Amino acid sequence: MTAEMLSPTTGLLRGRVHLLPVRVYFEDTDAAGIVYYANYLKFAERGRTEMLRTLGVEQQRLREETGMQFVMREGEVKYRRPARLDDALTVETAVIELGAASVRMRQIIRRNLTQHESATGAEEEVARFTAHVACTGRDGKPMRLPSQLRDALEGYVSEA
Repeated sequence: MTAEMLSPTTGLLRGRVHLLPVRVYFEDTDAAGIVYYANYLKFAERGRTEMLRTLGVEQQRLREETGMQFVMREGEVKYRRPARLDDALTVETAVIELGAASVRMRQIIRRNLTQHESATGAEEEVARFTAHVACTGRDGKPMRLPSQLRDALEGYVSEA
């Protein structure tokens, strides 16, 4: 490998919001060529993970150092419009609440409209999520957010 090797994108922070580009591949779609509903959850998971990575939090290292791991406590999803093969999507992730042992995030997946579809090159909302993840120890019992995680997230809490 050389220094010129490409690495996967972690997206970028714009203000308090993390943006992750995602392309829809054939494997993401159902027989009708529409993104299979469960795959939106995978896109959202990538958005949450890459937001943490962008903030300097690597989940594997955090688990090794503190024993903490995330588990999905509660999730809500609203599907608005279908995404299709080859669509360019953006996963927008924002932290909306920090608890003692949990984090609540809002995520919006948008489809980037082409110049042909929109004179402004705007986006349309495809799906909206609220994810409430809990912090647990290796034993599966709740544990407080480690200080390095809380410190990384505190400056990025947005309004719901």
